[in-house]
Amino acid sequence: MIPSGIPLISFVLFLLAGLTFTVFNDPYIRRSHRTAMLIIIALCLSLVVQNYVENWLSEGEPRITVRTLTAIFGYIVRPLIIIMFFHIVAPKKKFYIGWLLVGLNTVIHSTALFSDICFKIDSSNHYQGGPLRYTCLVVSLLLLIYLLYLTISEYIQSPKREIAIPVLIIVMIMLGTWLDGQVGIVPQPITYLTVSMAVSCTFYYIWLHMQFVWEHEADLKARQRIRIAMSQIQPHFLYNTLSAIQVLCHTAPEKAADVTEHFSTYLRDNLTSMDLPGLIPFRKELEHTRTYVQIEEIRFPSIHVTYDIQDDLFQLPPLTLQPMVENAIRHGVRIREEGLVDVISRRNGDMHEIVIRDNGKGFDPIEALEDPEKHIGIRNVRDRVETMCSGTVEVDSRIDEGTTVTIRIPAVPENEVKSS
Repeated sequence: MIPSGIPLISFVLFLLAGLTFTVFNDPYIRRSHRTAMLIIIALCLSLVVQNYVENWLSEGEPRITVRTLTAIFGYIVRPLIIIMFFHIVAPKKKFYIGWLLVGLNTVIHSTALFSDICFKIDSSNHYQGGPLRYTCLVVSLLLLIYLLYLTISEYIQSPKREIAIPVLIIVMIMLGTWLDGQVGIVPQPITYLTVSMAVSCTFYYIWLHMQFVWEHEADLKARQRIRIAMSQIQPHFLYNTLSAIQVLCHTAPEKAADVTEHFSTYLRDNLTSMDLPGLIPFRKELEHTRTYVQIEEIRFPSIHVTYDIQDDLFQLPPLTLQPMVENAIRHGVRIREEGLVDVISRRNGDMHEIVIRDNGKGFDPIEALEDPEKHIGIRNVRDRVETMCSGTVEVDSRIDEGTTVTIRIPAVPENEVKSS
């Protein structure tokens, strides 16, 4: 006859062994998460063995020292597993108070070797609790409460699906603790808490893998939006340039030749970088813009574009500056006898700022940005700046006075360019 509890222990061991193999060979979870998961699995495996050994020692001849050491180990490991869950939820944080509680729990239970202040195993091989016998329970509950707070605070702005699994895990561990309290002194080859922790490891792994899937899905959607935006902007720029050349062929053939030369150089040197989905150096984007401006200034002699470039060692999405200057020229300053556009780049604190200012006819920014048929370029630039480098685009426009567009790119290592 199979001893009571052996099937459940076998199931838990099989579950943890399979999970170890899966986690170790999963290339999609972060290294910090993999390390934390493997440590938790090892601790859970040791807790399963501890449960079985302590239950076996409680039914045989008194081995007081061995059983005391086994019980101490179990009381130490339980809070340790919980605090390791912290490093799954928020791997970059330091949990000094939590580790202090774990250390305090370890010290208090270690006193069982020479004192009965926490617990002792008497000469009849019976467990007797002391005044501090609930230390492990209290520490574990405090850690679980903080784990719940940590989970909610870290993922409060995430979709509800991302927070459901870790919250369910915490509830499951609390339920396991409560069930163990209902059992009393009945022998348990494996405790409900140990089972709930082992199952929690599996759920945490599922959660981590789902996070990768969700992030990958969001990245694919972001890249799709970028491709759509780029497909809208690039033909727009090319068609307008070719239209300018066509007009000049009839009105000013020599200027048409100059524009064609500028345009061919632009295509030869920079068309490849325009199609890149990632960030490009600001200097490249400025070069794109200058080429466009040269063409427009030939077509419209009343337009003047000035440059005040104080900061150019950063990266930004391709076709960020050029569409803003194009908007300023096409929709703003062409109506003026003297159309002025200022392009300014500067460092402002922890931000790289690009300012495009014109003296054009202006518009209502709120109304224009809400209208899907108007100012598509601004919306595309704003979407790509926010998605690709966590930047912002602000528009300040006043009717008959002009428009100022301010693009801010965070000064972080991912957006920086080394000085040549």
